[in-house]
Amino acid sequence: MRMTLRALAALLGYPSPELQAGIPEIRAALAEGTLSRAARRRLEPLLDRLETGDLLDVQADYSELFDRSRSLSLHLFEHVHGESRERGQAMIDLGHQYLDRGFLLEGNELPDFVPVFVEFASCLPPAEAREMLAEPAHVFAALTERLAKRATPYAAVLAALLEAAGSRPDRTALAELEANAPSDDPAKIDEEWEEKAVTFMGTHDMGGPTGIVARLRAAGKAMTAARNDR
Repeated sequence: MRMTLRALAALLGYPSPELQAGIPEIRAALAEGTLSRAARRRLEPLLDRLETGDLLDVQADYSELFDRSRSLSLHLFEHVHGESRERGQAMIDLGHQYLDRGFLLEGNELPDFVPVFVEFASCLPPAEAREMLAEPAHVFAALTERLAKRATPYAAVLAALLEAAGSRPDRTALAELEANAPSDDPAKIDEEWEEKAVTFMGTHDMGGPTGIVARLRAAGKAMTAARNDR
């Protein structure tokens, strides 16, 4: 399950030359992983697109979907809390979950960014990983449906995360999320920003893949070295 989740997290990262070059490895990891054959088959159009498409084109597609549409945001708490103050506290609580496991985020990534969240889950025992993925299952379900309506192959990645979670999303939570779906109308977005002065923690730097696993390893080594020095 670990390599399956890391592969899915990589596919949700910003397209880069490294990601394109790594598609064969990602495809192999998925083939040896825990996803059903049907789920792997649905991922093939995205794998092909990322592997053979012009990099600038696939980057533009990614930004059009995830950077310019609040309803498709890859930040979990955008859908659950919007720009309310509860979002900031939820972000802190999630960050503490990472720290409690000895994992330290570096750079500008927010803890609720889906690739970061999924890569963290990949570091957990399978049962705990499924439990963690199940918590935002209603967000994954909503994103799957919204991406499918856009006819984008990225829908298959969110559907695969739902399968990996091994549980159905709560219908009440899903209905509430859909009822409060953020608007993608530029005029309404501007109006909301004028009304809400709440800001916090910056934004994700979409300069490349998250690379969280390498940084988590580095953080673990630093912690070990610090303990040995005592």
